[in-house]
Amino acid sequence: MTRIRLFAGTFDPPSLGHLDVIKRAKIFCNRLIIAVAVGHPGRKSSSLFSIEERKEMLLLATRAVAHVEIESFDGLVVDFAKKKGASFLVRGLRAFSDFESESQMALANRRLSGIETLFLMATEPHTQISSTLIREIAHFGGSLKEFVPQEIEPLIRRKITRAS
Repeated sequence: MTRIRLFAGTFDPPSLGHLDVIKRAKIFCNRLIIAVAVGHPGRKSSSLFSIEERKEMLLLATRAVAHVEIESFDGLVVDFAKKKGASFLVRGLRAFSDFESESQMALANRRLSGIETLFLMATEPHTQISSTLIREIAHFGGSLKEFVPQEIEPLIRRKITRAS
């Protein structure tokens, strides 16, 4: 029996924290779909990286992780999860403060679809590091070595340089 799980997010850019959740989520499935959100009406700002750039970075970062697929979606994550046959959503929690909004989403998703959410706590040193913070560090020329997979740092630098 194929156990499909879906890990959705904006991944703008993907971080070592995202990669940690991806690797640990593989324990619970034999197929993991990383679903890159095209848009999000509740977001204050648009994504820095295009959907194609975010998918490319995830492909580079996960090339050594077996049975991982990278896809994009628009709309409700539970609709996409159902379409793909996923029986669980995977969510990473950086800190307890993430739990309130994540638990609300999980409850709504379960009511809409019956799909459960599996929460994985961030492991040190990945707590408290957001993609927003990574973009800010990159913008001011700080080292990204501790925050993003080395394969994608040049892509982030190039994008930040062009955006400035």
